[in-house]
Amino acid sequence: MKYFFFDIDGTLTNIHTGQIVPSALETLRRLEANGHMVAIATGRAYYKTTAFAEKAGIRNLVANGGAAFVIDGKLVRNRPLDREKALTVIREADALGYGILVAINDSTDVVMRDQRFIEQAGERREPTNYILKENMEWDDLEDIYKIYISIPEEEEYRMKNRDLLGHIRMNTPYFWYQHDAKDEGIRDMVAYMGGDIHDVVVFGDGENDMVMFRKEWTSIAMGNGYPPLLEKADYVTDAAEDDGIRNACLHFGWID
Repeated sequence: MKYFFFDIDGTLTNIHTGQIVPSALETLRRLEANGHMVAIATGRAYYKTTAFAEKAGIRNLVANGGAAFVIDGKLVRNRPLDREKALTVIREADALGYGILVAINDSTDVVMRDQRFIEQAGERREPTNYILKENMEWDDLEDIYKIYISIPEEEEYRMKNRDLLGHIRMNTPYFWYQHDAKDEGIRDMVAYMGGDIHDVVVFGDGENDMVMFRKEWTSIAMGNGYPPLLEKADYVTDAAEDDGIRNACLHFGWID
């Protein structure tokens, strides 16, 4: 039995249309019919992943950058960020005058103490429910899932604790902190299921998939992927829209 983990965008889906590649969906069903476990592995928040998983008929997933995992449709865990580290970067950004949004649960809700984030960076590109709590103390925050800071890229150097937690920026006037350890989520999920990590197979295409390409298991890159990822891969298949997932599984004999 193998444990298959697939990135979403550009791996299971056509990067140009955002639609699930038909041959990929067919391959998932054939892998399951052959007794293998099939799962999604994504940096997306859990709530952002469920609709896609349901549409694709996938009942196992690693989400929230490895902090959450689901087995047979049941959420086993969904960890927030390390609270003390999160509070450290929040306090520093606040002292430097940047706006801050904090996701305190797994939803579109974010809390803010003032309007600075929106004034400095505008509203987020994704659906967001902004909750203003002017009298909130940062220490009042219990669970912290993500932190958004309205800091321009050229000013990131000002944050001395910037790298205390994993963070990303995607052509936005802000960056955000979130879990970035899909490999740990995969390892923990397989251990929870009583499996062997050497039986893990991961498919990915982007820079954010670098972290889950490990020597302990088989790592397969889509042919149109991030160049350093292709170099790190054990095997490079075709692009997603060129039936890359199906072709790789045929190559290794996981389906016929």
